[in-house]
Amino acid sequence: MDKSLTPQGGRFDGPLHQFAVRVYYEDTDLSGIVYHANYLRWFERARSDMLRVLDIDQRAAIEAGEGAYAVADLHIRYARPARLDDDVLIESRCTQLRAASVRMHQRAFRSSELLAEAQLRVGFVAPDGRPRRQPQEWRDAFLPVLSPVFPSVLSPDTPQ
Repeated sequence: MDKSLTPQGGRFDGPLHQFAVRVYYEDTDLSGIVYHANYLRWFERARSDMLRVLDIDQRAAIEAGEGAYAVADLHIRYARPARLDDDVLIESRCTQLRAASVRMHQRAFRSSELLAEAQLRVGFVAPDGRPRRQPQEWRDAFLPVLSPVFPSVLSPDTPQ
């Protein structure tokens, strides 16, 4: 395989992970704007890429029967619609690290315009679905990018 054709990944800028996506036709609904659930897909891709960049091997943990991350709770707020061919930047920060979970804040931007933001907690779970301590080397990998300060751009009182 020609390495120049491999998918592009994200990168860290200090504690901020950045991951770019483009809006394709399949991402839109009948009105021509991005279907709301696709923001969740983009946020998931950005989180998976963040783990890859941190050398956290989810696949190896799953195959070894250790467990996997699962979204435990999620709050999302939509600000503006994205449209076909828009370039969207997903920014992600780890805001809290615990033994079995990580809290994150993610935002989607078109240029400097906020499109959506989410606050979530992902937990490490055993194959039986029960919470389990994440591997120590994974927790150690998060420490350099832990950033508890990531103010929300949107407050509940911000007019849409």
